[in-house]
Amino acid sequence: MRWRLTLTLLLGEWRAHPLRALVAIAAIAVGIALGFAIHLMNAAAFNEFSSAIKGLSGIADIQVRATEPLFDEAIYPKIAQRSGVAIASPVLEIEASIPHQRSALKIVGNDALRAGFLTPDLIGISSSGGMMDALADDAIFLSPAAGKWLQTGAGQPLTIQLGMQQLALRVAGSLPQARAGQRIAVMDIGAAQWRFNRLGKLSRIDLKLRAGVDSTAFKTLLQQELDQAQPGRFRVSQPNDADQDSRNEGMSRAYRVNLTVLALVALFTGAFLVFSTQALSVIRRRSQFALLRVLGMERRHLIAQILLEGLSLGVVGAACGIAGGYGLAATALHFMGGDLGAGLFAGVQPQIHFAPVAAGIYFALGVAVAILGCAAPAFDAARARPAVALKAGTEEAALAGLARPWPALLCIALAAVLSQAPPVFELPLFGYLSIALLLIGTIALMPRLAAFTFRRAHQRWERAQAGKAGAPAILTLTLARLANASSQAGIALGGVLSSFSLMVAMAIMVASFRVSLDDWLRHILPADLYISSTSAGNTAGLHPAEQQALAALPGVEMADFLRVTAVSLDPARPAVALMARHVDAARPERSLAMVGDIAVPAADAAPPAWVSEAMVDLYGMKVGQRIELPLNGQRHAFTVGGIWRDYARPTGTIQIRLEDYRKLTGDQDASNAALWLRAGARAADTEAALKRLPFAAALDVSLPSDIRAMSMTIFDRSFAITYLLEAIAIVIGLFGVAATFSAQTLARAREFGMLRHVGLTRRQILAILAIEGGSLTGLGIVTGLVLGWFISLILVFVVNPQSFHWTMQLHMPWPLIGGVATLLLGAAALTALFAGRQALSGGPIRAVREDW
Repeated sequence: MRWRLTLTLLLGEWRAHPLRALVAIAAIAVGIALGFAIHLMNAAAFNEFSSAIKGLSGIADIQVRATEPLFDEAIYPKIAQRSGVAIASPVLEIEASIPHQRSALKIVGNDALRAGFLTPDLIGISSSGGMMDALADDAIFLSPAAGKWLQTGAGQPLTIQLGMQQLALRVAGSLPQARAGQRIAVMDIGAAQWRFNRLGKLSRIDLKLRAGVDSTAFKTLLQQELDQAQPGRFRVSQPNDADQDSRNEGMSRAYRVNLTVLALVALFTGAFLVFSTQALSVIRRRSQFALLRVLGMERRHLIAQILLEGLSLGVVGAACGIAGGYGLAATALHFMGGDLGAGLFAGVQPQIHFAPVAAGIYFALGVAVAILGCAAPAFDAARARPAVALKAGTEEAALAGLARPWPALLCIALAAVLSQAPPVFELPLFGYLSIALLLIGTIALMPRLAAFTFRRAHQRWERAQAGKAGAPAILTLTLARLANASSQAGIALGGVLSSFSLMVAMAIMVASFRVSLDDWLRHILPADLYISSTSAGNTAGLHPAEQQALAALPGVEMADFLRVTAVSLDPARPAVALMARHVDAARPERSLAMVGDIAVPAADAAPPAWVSEAMVDLYGMKVGQRIELPLNGQRHAFTVGGIWRDYARPTGTIQIRLEDYRKLTGDQDASNAALWLRAGARAADTEAALKRLPFAAALDVSLPSDIRAMSMTIFDRSFAITYLLEAIAIVIGLFGVAATFSAQTLARAREFGMLRHVGLTRRQILAILAIEGGSLTGLGIVTGLVLGWFISLILVFVVNPQSFHWTMQLHMPWPLIGGVATLLLGAAALTALFAGRQALSGGPIRAVREDW
């Protein structure tokens, strides 16, 4: 009998107000779907990327690399002849530049006779069946994905850009064991060294140990011996261990976590929608629950009934969210790839796989959010005395417990403290917790804020109208109602506040980053023309003769050349970008976006180096510190001359002077060039002269405005998912406002009936509702703007620096904020009018019959 009653009450509530239930379900489903989809996409991309990386290492037990991309092969025979080594396979890795391609082709040069025992996936199969193709000096083997990308196959030529010249190779066959979507190529290591001007150079040595040899002990001993011979020169690791997974996972962790948190913003809004829906539903049915209590329903059964209503919303919403998330992830992987536009997992083709554990966690999260949202109304309904609750007009007293200020103030104070806490595992966990507490605390203060605001407004209005004949009754009644029903107003305000404040915070964060990026590009691109290769990779570049030809172009006053390479400073972290260019040590701010103090080293001190903000967070570097960088097989001392802002490389960048780099390494090549023109010279004339150079076809000429436009396009593509989340937050906010005001208006049918009895017309009551909706939404928008601004401060100055290790300036996107505020105001007023018409449709006698 009790279960029949429970089911009847549940289905009756759903039948009576289906739209309100659907809005709450949709809010939960959207939050779960976004979070689950992001998890599936990143998990698929990361697993595929990690598997591809492991495929390049094969079954090697030990791997030897250097702190620079290349090292002298003289170390190879010493390692290969060590006791305990069964097989030693030398490897040369090349990021080959393909003409007019923005992505590089990874070429692995190996010894086929040794690599077959360690990396069988990297053994090419000749299309002609010839055994000598694996040793031919012009033969290259492409993976299926690389062949499809380059639109070439066996027997056809492959052109690679080497410097400003072109190198023609013959596609001798394929790599059938390569992973789907993996763009790689393999050729003989001797041929690769010769063809790419890397004679005597290796990238790594893969070792297979004899049976019974302890790989951990061998690794430790080999590292010690190499450090004694050349301190800090080599890195000895176990390639397929947890450390490598951690390094790979760290590439996208901050990006993934930030997207997941933004996705859960929608879930948080859904939780509040469940709370507001259930709270107003409990208020509306307060007398019904009291009657059930009088008829014998126990308090615990009443609590279970209300919690069951929330549970049903959570189960349906979470189930729809899991299904929608899987579909969304599959669609996004098909059209956007696994990197969500961020370029973190280029060159892999991930496949979506359902994750039961993650699905269970997100499902439980959705259900928990729904139950927590209706917990407070359930316990409030159970605590109400039946004799009091049977009477009309006790709704405001039912919500009095929500207006206690001390829990809210405690949350806000704790949020302020946690916002200053350091990151945990290089993630701003305390920053996120601070945002959540700030939201909860401010929403909990809304009844007090509404009471203070509207009581002051009511008092001022009464004083202004004192002694006046024919004072407007509509505004007087509206302000009186808002002043004396602050708890119900607080619930309505909370819906506006949660959605609008989070939208404002996300909009400010994205706008601040976009504006800061544009300003940064303007600062670091002072030249008139920028010259680069038309292809990516590290085989294209400018030799000294070509640099001289560019500097001698007509109209060029000054030419600056840039050399980019990579160095490893910590085996547990990705390599750091080392950039060499002309920098004035006395005025580095002219060419770098400097942050903080600048130290000019003395004449007899180590040469200066300027480090990015990431180097401060990740490596603890500071201005004036002496650091050592591995260059040309040796460690050279530098002095940190300052810290600069770099939005391009969150893993860290070190800038040194080009003359110091060339003196220490002997490398005279350049990666890019920047040209300053003389006063009165035309860029078009210089470009025309450049196009007449014999190597002009391999160059790409760009104006600073073109580079900024392209960078902004990449930014918008990378933040496409963030824009989507922001749009969804706005839509959920609009639905939330509509659902909250609709529920509140329908719950006041008796009040409207009494107003009709005392003489108010339908038009006047609808005017009261429109003014109430506009007033409440206006207060929610103002409060949400302030709260969103504070949240944006945490996002801009805490979350982003701790996640990506860069700082930015604050920027307010007023047009977007104003547009959304207008939409919310309109939605609130229209919803109040629509719901008011429905509430007034039953007639005044029917509306007040429960008071008889």
